[in-house]
Amino acid sequence: MNTDFTYETALAYLDDHASYQKTGRIDSPSTDVIEAFCSVMGDPQHCAPVIHVTGTNGKGSTVQMISRMLAAAGLSVGTYTSPHLERVNERMRRNGESISDEEFAEQIAAIADLEAVVGMRPSYFEIMTAAAFRWFADLAVDVMVIEVGILGRWDATNVVNPVVAVVTNIGMDHMEFAGPTLAHIATEKAGIIKPGCAAVIGETRPDLVEIFQNAGAATTIVRGEDFDVDSNALAVGGRVLDLRTPTTLYPDVFVPLHGAYQGVNAAVALTAVEVFFANPPSGDIVTEGMSEVSMPGRFEVLGRQPLTIIDGAHNPVGADTCAQVFFDDFHPEGRRLLVFGTLREPGEMLAALRADEFDAVFACTAPSPRGVPAAQVVAAAKELGCENVSAYDTVAEACRRALEYADGDDAVLVCGSLYTAGEARPVVQRHSN
Repeated sequence: MNTDFTYETALAYLDDHASYQKTGRIDSPSTDVIEAFCSVMGDPQHCAPVIHVTGTNGKGSTVQMISRMLAAAGLSVGTYTSPHLERVNERMRRNGESISDEEFAEQIAAIADLEAVVGMRPSYFEIMTAAAFRWFADLAVDVMVIEVGILGRWDATNVVNPVVAVVTNIGMDHMEFAGPTLAHIATEKAGIIKPGCAAVIGETRPDLVEIFQNAGAATTIVRGEDFDVDSNALAVGGRVLDLRTPTTLYPDVFVPLHGAYQGVNAAVALTAVEVFFANPPSGDIVTEGMSEVSMPGRFEVLGRQPLTIIDGAHNPVGADTCAQVFFDDFHPEGRRLLVFGTLREPGEMLAALRADEFDAVFACTAPSPRGVPAAQVVAAAKELGCENVSAYDTVAEACRRALEYADGDDAVLVCGSLYTAGEARPVVQRHSN
């Protein structure tokens, strides 16, 4: 192995491969590269049983809930998620702890060495996925919880054979790859369901549920029919839930996350854990696991005076949910200030966020090559009817200006993409301390 690889070298190698991404619609196999790398490594994706999670929204929260409950049950849990918020290490975790810089460099170096052997140039995501599988095999984890990157069928993670396949929900996203209907998107996501596995489906619309029921799972468990949230109440610091799995009722489960939708994610996650164990987990495991869940950048409250929240919602469905929680659960009494940067067409996102109900919009360019220029965000906000709109080149500058403008009774919401949330988080934390 290349012993000269440092953490910085690993990041540079990833950056060099970041521009090499598959584009166009997903209508043919694109898992050839990851399969080739895994084969040379001895197929580490099969080193432990897998819970594989896809869906339009809620994947990250659901994955964390599953992982925390499995860890509370005493298992060694390898968790792979994307994208990261602040550091790339966040994508690979063991029992909630991110991979160290040294281990990360070692795993990326191993993939870099194999590139010449395999004779294929992997993308950024393929490198990360192969490295995660290799790390989990090195650790000899008891179970892997794997989040899909995009859609499912041809995603790099879909070289696993899951014991449990999970679909949180279906919405209109990644339309550059699939669509134009929800049924097309559901079909792509159903691609993670393999013969012999159990499928846990959070989606409830009958026409979409039918797609998953016909995907070939040994058993399909559907929210609203086999499990659900029976009670979902606002609580200090999160939600209190009554959850029903196919076998058991779990009353008064506290989840330290904001938004009623987290109750649905909790029901899906708990059912996936029950199906994985083929037994209902004890109440202590559920209580301990759920209490440990933390989702930085997902409707995360970072300050109280002014109320300051960051959220990584990156599509209109997520933006609509973010707005509901902000206006309905928190109902701020002072001025409402929006810091917004996105990778998507801004008009639809701003409309979903109810930007015209904010007192001021601080538009910025999200820190990504695909970031929409702040001037374009301003134009979209004004077209929506926003009057007090200003433009900033960076997320950090927009956050600083909004926090300087706000007083103790105001509320600042920073959102538009995980890239925006990730850049905003340290700025807001410094201001709040």
